[in-house]
Amino acid sequence: MASFSLEDPVERFLDRIASAEPAPAGGSVAAVAVAMAAGLVAMAARLAHDWPKAGEVVERAEALRSRMTTLALVDADAYANVVEALRLPPSSPSRAAEVSQALSAAADVPLAVAEAAAEIAVLAALVAQEGNDRLRGDALVAAELAGAGARGAAELVAINLAGLDDPRVRRAQDFAAARRPR
Repeated sequence: MASFSLEDPVERFLDRIASAEPAPAGGSVAAVAVAMAAGLVAMAARLAHDWPKAGEVVERAEALRSRMTTLALVDADAYANVVEALRLPPSSPSRAAEVSQALSAAADVPLAVAEAAAEIAVLAALVAQEGNDRLRGDALVAAELAGAGARGAAELVAINLAGLDDPRVRRAQDFAAARRPR
């Protein structure tokens, strides 16, 4: 179970990130960044009163925001499993397999974060183009934040699957390379 809660005040969450505890760490932070980007997209779309597709964008952004907050906690648990496997004695016959299995499972979370981030970036571009001009900056911030989350998550996938010829690495990189609005 995650050692933190997203219901904590922001300052407490930031303190947990800066602590010597193993989690929350990069994966959870990437997921929270993408959740914040989704929140900005939802807010900007809600205020695009003359845009017929705004409701659809709000609905999808809210779904992705909810998914990312869940994945922030799931990532912490996945990372805890990696740490537990790494703590097995080097002489343990099952250590290599358990570490490999834990790392592979831990790669799935940032892959999902990168995928959601790419979708949020697309939604942000739509809002920037079709939404309220006064909120274009918010949509562009959402796109940049989603892009940062995607790139960070893709790096974590590559790190977790280092040395393996695993298609998840390429998929994560593709999500991270998705176009951002300008």
